[in-house]
Amino acid sequence: MPDIVEAEVSAWVRQIAKSYNKVVGDINYIFVDDETMLDINRRFIGHDYYTDHIGFDYSKDGALSGDIYISLDTVRTNSELFGVTFDQELRRIIIHGLLHLCGLRDKTDEERDHMQQAEDKALTQFAN
Repeated sequence: MPDIVEAEVSAWVRQIAKSYNKVVGDINYIFVDDETMLDINRRFIGHDYYTDHIGFDYSKDGALSGDIYISLDTVRTNSELFGVTFDQELRRIIIHGLLHLCGLRDKTDEERDHMQQAEDKALTQFAN
């Protein structure tokens, strides 16, 4: 399990959601390994490859709710690839999942640029 302070992350997630005029309902972050993530990808998404996260959006009545699965193996690999700490990459993926629940997408180059800017902004607000 990652070494995170749940109260700090929860406050941060709520702060970022509020900046998008959203409220947080029930958001579950579920930490798994690569093989579990691959199984989830195959069964629910129809993809046969590893990913760092998969989100299931259950939002309703104006409250953000969902399950966000995060592969700690891929987070570790990506942290090395991008030259950041494991904790920095984990925070990026945590907020990436939330931003999807807020309505941001990342399918096109323009959407990916916007998502990255939103992630970067949110990361500067962690524990502030």
